[in-house]
Amino acid sequence: MKRSFGEHVFDAINTILLLLVIAISLYPMLYVFNSSISDPDQLLRSRSFMLLPEGFQLDAYKHVFSNKKIYSGYLNTLFYVVAGTGVNLLMTSFAAYGLSRMDLYGRKTMMKLITFTMFFGGGMIPTFLLIQNLGMVDSRWAMIIPGAINTFYFLIMKTSFESVPVSLIESAKLDGANDFRILFRIVLPLSKSILAVMMLYYAVDHWNDYVTPMLYLRSQELYPIQIVMRDILISSSTESMGAGADTGFAIGENIKYATIIISTLPIMAVYPFIQRFFVQGALIGAVKQ
Repeated sequence: MKRSFGEHVFDAINTILLLLVIAISLYPMLYVFNSSISDPDQLLRSRSFMLLPEGFQLDAYKHVFSNKKIYSGYLNTLFYVVAGTGVNLLMTSFAAYGLSRMDLYGRKTMMKLITFTMFFGGGMIPTFLLIQNLGMVDSRWAMIIPGAINTFYFLIMKTSFESVPVSLIESAKLDGANDFRILFRIVLPLSKSILAVMMLYYAVDHWNDYVTPMLYLRSQELYPIQIVMRDILISSSTESMGAGADTGFAIGENIKYATIIISTLPIMAVYPFIQRFFVQGALIGAVKQ
C-alpha cells in the first residue's frame, strides 16, 4: 500500500528524534572513554565538547591495572554476581510460584505483608545489627543473603507465573507431579524471558552494589571491584595533591575516567546477549493476564 506524504514526514521526524536520543545517550560514555585515553596535559586544558581524544596515552589504565587488588576485586565481584544472582533467581522463583497459586492458604495476607516491605523498612542501623547478630559481618554471605529477594522483582515474576495456564498445572498434578517438579519442568521453562530479565536486573544490582560492602565488609580480600575502584581513586587523588603539580592532577583525572570504563564495560558487554529477552519479559511481567 502506498504511503502518504504525512506518513513519510512522521517517519522522518521520528528518525531524527531517535537519532538525537541515541547521540545524547552515547556521548557521555564517548566523552568518558576519550578522556581516559587523552593526554593528561591536553585534557586539563580542554573542557569543551570532545568527539575525539586529545592526544593518546594509556598511563591511566596501566596505573589502575598495576594495582593487584583490582584482580581480586574482579574475582570477588564475579563471585557475588554469579552466586548472588543464582540465589536471587532461586528464592524469587520459589516465592513467586507459591504466591501465584490462587489456592494457597493465606495468600492475600502474605501478599499484603510482602508488599508492605516495598514502602517501609527497618532502616540501616537495625539492618546492620541484624546482620551482625547473624554473624555475617565481614563474610561473603552478607553480600548474598540479605538481598535474596527483591520485592519489586518478585511481584513482576509472580505476575508472569500467573499467566501460565492453570489447566496445564492441574494436568501435571493429575499425572502425579509435585510443586517442585511443576516449577522446574513446566513453569520455569515457559518463563525464560522473565528469567532473563530478572537475571539482568539482579546481576546489575550486584555489580553496582556499593553500600552493602561498605557497611558489612572489613577485609580487603573480600572487597568487590566498586570498593577497589574507590580506593584507587582516593589514592590517586591523594598522590596528585601531594605532588602539587598540574600533571599529577591531570593524570588523576585520566584515572577517574579509566575507572569508570573498567567498572562499567563488563556489565555493558553482557546486555546484548540477553537484550532480545528484555522487552518481551518486561511486558510479560508488567501486564496482568
